[in-house]
Amino acid sequence: MIQLAVLDMAGTTVADDGLVERAFTAAIGAQGIESGSPEYDKMLAHVRATMGESKITVFRALLNAEEAAQQANKAFETAYGELVDEGYCAPIDGAEDAIRQLKDAGIKVCLTTGFAQTTQHRILSALGWRELADLTLCPAQAGRGRPYPDMVLKAVLDLKGDAVANVAVVGDTVYDMTTGIAAGAGIVAGVLTGAHGKDQFQAAGATHVLSSVREFPDLLLS
Repeated sequence: MIQLAVLDMAGTTVADDGLVERAFTAAIGAQGIESGSPEYDKMLAHVRATMGESKITVFRALLNAEEAAQQANKAFETAYGELVDEGYCAPIDGAEDAIRQLKDAGIKVCLTTGFAQTTQHRILSALGWRELADLTLCPAQAGRGRPYPDMVLKAVLDLKGDAVANVAVVGDTVYDMTTGIAAGAGIVAGVLTGAHGKDQFQAAGATHVLSSVREFPDLLLS
């Protein structure tokens, strides 16, 4: 019996619509790397391949210098937050109803992200979701971000789950799948509303592939 659902935000419950790439362009531009240059294109390809991973980890891999990575990450979070404040933030169709269905059925819900906590809170505030989930987590609150299992395991501890096998993890990237598997989750489901596709999910070990988080309550409650 699934007791806890750990749901990703951007691309899974929150529409991305290119916001990550727009914020990345602003952040990497602050490091002197211009959009359209060969170096930029190479970095953007890495960003796309690592969607779902903690953003500071991505910038560390790209820039190979801690100070530059911290500066880029701060610029990214600022740019993304400004886009959210300007109204470029919307839920995935049916996501809020899906979360409410889960909670009505007695399943606790944790929303997770690879963003910083301040950015996560801006997104939740913009959507009116501050009180929607039982718990919200970002990498800094758990220890490490995806692909490590820390956020899932912290959710189990904080929400007093009986066992990791009673957890379902849902996300739009292979990093969500890797996280769920590493944590020992009973269900690890990929959704086709974000960064990665069916073949990538199956190769990463997903137990299910859904067109959207809208289908997730039916998977559990049927």
